[in-house]
Amino acid sequence: MRSEKWAAALWLLQLFCFRCGSCGKILVWPTEYSHWINMEVILDELAQRGHEVTVLTSTASVIIDPSKPSLLNFEVYPVPFTKEDFLTFADKLIKKWVYDLSSLYPWEYGTKMQDTFFETSKFFKKFCESVVLNKKVMKKLKEARYDVVFSDALNLCGELIAEILGIPTVYSLRFTLGNTYEKHCGGLPSPPSYVPVALTELTDKMTFLERVKNMLFFLYFDFWFQHFDVKDWDQFYSDVLGRPTTSCEIMGKAEIWLIRTYWDFEFPRPYLPNFEFVGGLHCKPAKPLPEEMEKFVQSSGEHGIVIFSLGSMVTNLTEEKSNLIAAALAQIPQKVLWRYKGKKPDTLGPNTRIYDWIPQNDLLGHPKTKAFITHGGTNGIYEAIYHGIPMVGVPIFADQPDNIAHMKAKGAAVEVDFHKMTAAEMLNALKTVINNPSYKENAMRLSRIHHDQPVKPLDRAVFWIEFVMRHKGAKHLKPAAHDLTWYQYHSLDVIGFLLACVATVVFIVIKSCLFCCQKLGKTGKKQKRA
Repeated sequence: MRSEKWAAALWLLQLFCFRCGSCGKILVWPTEYSHWINMEVILDELAQRGHEVTVLTSTASVIIDPSKPSLLNFEVYPVPFTKEDFLTFADKLIKKWVYDLSSLYPWEYGTKMQDTFFETSKFFKKFCESVVLNKKVMKKLKEARYDVVFSDALNLCGELIAEILGIPTVYSLRFTLGNTYEKHCGGLPSPPSYVPVALTELTDKMTFLERVKNMLFFLYFDFWFQHFDVKDWDQFYSDVLGRPTTSCEIMGKAEIWLIRTYWDFEFPRPYLPNFEFVGGLHCKPAKPLPEEMEKFVQSSGEHGIVIFSLGSMVTNLTEEKSNLIAAALAQIPQKVLWRYKGKKPDTLGPNTRIYDWIPQNDLLGHPKTKAFITHGGTNGIYEAIYHGIPMVGVPIFADQPDNIAHMKAKGAAVEVDFHKMTAAEMLNALKTVINNPSYKENAMRLSRIHHDQPVKPLDRAVFWIEFVMRHKGAKHLKPAAHDLTWYQYHSLDVIGFLLACVATVVFIVIKSCLFCCQKLGKTGKKQKRA
């Protein structure tokens, strides 16, 4: 029996290898938390199709656990700090973004946010240095002869490793600050007249003043990016490669950018052939709940349930905030399942149960689920879209305010300000999305759009990674914009030349007219004298 199972497994492996041409070797440069959750789904699928997948992970990794049984291989490299140091840094970063930055004036916010990002960038640069400057690790990677590097574009270094190894890069990305990497390095067109800049919380339908705001953010991030671009990373990349270069130049060599959204989420905008939108690739049909949890859900009767989670990074709240939220939840007739690791609130109602962890996707797919209270992470929002569940958004930091702004614009969510909310506001928001049928209708409309695709997002993501391996890249999809300077891209040299030509013609015409006038004047005087 065992030999028959192994024979079947080998047959399936050969079948997958035949389907993709040949099984390839994929090196992965990941990012922690929700970014890894999204990438891991793709990697598992690639491994199931027979590819050899190796994940570069540090000794300080927070959620990537090489000791767990997996189809993936792990190359663990040492870093000069511990997992506890990483967690402390992440906690400090979140608190600074959530509490400190939110209380600043706009002119202070930009500077402080930039300082925070630089601090974060320097911290993550230590991971990159620990790999590319480790001769033993790099020798092992070179000898392995990988076919492609699959990297999270938010965390620089994957493209540098690919450049050293001489192999193509495929990116996974939601967006970067101000859309800077995808715009400047990937060449993605981003007209500020109707494409909202990241962190503005704007939609594609902007008033005049909103377009002014969008343009100011557009210019600010352009200036910020140029300032950041010439700093440590560029020098580091130049030193490692032994030639003058920039991180953006190396990023621009990426063959495919897999963007973790889709048109059920995004506003219509221009994109390029080597940009693929694969939002919701991690979503799947709901599985049965644990027995105890199912009993609690069923006890809700006709009122149904509400799911509440602020994601994996925000595990604690202030006592005041948790009591405020619990007081609001206690006033609704629905049963509430709340993912929360903090102290049990004094105001917790009998209708609310707290869990360290919840099977979020399975709960959102349960027929009794009426609403989802979410911080606005992309993964959670897509699970809600997949199952057609309206949302109450409580965005906290990073891309979350923008994500909720998208859902509000599409009529599937109500937003509550995390810093200013009262129990009454939370209660009213919940009543609105549960009792107003338009929110459920809009959520179902987005769900139908999401499901109505010719190819599933996960299959599309896997296809393009395999495509890059089969063809040793995807150069035919990359626009010529990568070979142009910024003034050539905007045709400023052509415009300048044409203006110079017009100015020259006008100058010659004016000079000719003046000359003719002078000649005619002199001729007229001579005739009068005669």
